[in-house]
This record gives sequence, structure tokens and C-alpha cells, in this order.
Amino acid sequence: HVQLVESGGGSVQAGGSLRLSCGVSRFPFGRYCMGWFRQAPGKQRERVASIDSDGDIVYIDSVKGRFAISLDRAKITLHLQMNNLQPSDTATYYCAAEGGSQQYCSGGHCCANPSYWGQGTQVTVS
Repeated sequence: HVQLVESGGGSVQAGGSLRLSCGVSRFPFGRYCMGWFRQAPGKQRERVASIDSDGDIVYIDSVKGRFAISLDRAKITLHLQMNNLQPSDTATYYCAAEGGSQQYCSGGHCCANPSYWGQGTQVTVS
């Protein structure tokens, strides 16, 4: 079982920055993908950014140029640097991970369908 624990959320004014971190107990077996999702009240959860075992990174359009995902493989810690935050970024942010065979993870399946989730951390931008 993979355990994930987020930290770093908080409240900031528009234009401010926050850095989220996610401690991961171990890498998922095989190929893997780790990412950040968010869910605002009354809205569907969306994948904000992800990074896979090849180092390929994907962002949703609304955060491109403002957010940066990174993975410290030595410490197995996932980060999300969020700059120029906007009120529309207000949400609970979740760290997530999935792993499996190359076939299972192909086509972005592991990035889009994580099995392991953190408890979430609140980000509020005013």
C-alpha cells in the first residue's frame, strides 16, 4: 500500500505563491504516475498536473506557466509550486499515485486513474 501525506496548503492573496508537498511512503511497483488533483466546492475533481516514471509532465491549461510539478526521487516527495495564484485556484488539493505494468499505464491510464490518495490540503486564494 502506498501512503501519501500532503502539506503546504494555506490562504494567500491573489498573485501570491504556495508550495505543496506530498510525502510518499514508497514508489508504486512498476511504471508509475504521481500527480496533483483539486476539487472546488460544487465542482468536479480535476487533475492539475502529473509526472510519470519517464519524467513526462502534463498540466491543465489553466495552470500552465504558473504551476510547476516536481518529484524528488531520493526523498520520494512530490511538490507543486504554485505562483500567481488566482481565486479560481481555490480548492482542496490532493496528491495521488498509481502504478502498474507498462501496458496498464499506457495512454496515460495511470495518471488519470490513481488508486492512492492523500487526505487533501486546502488552498484558499482571496
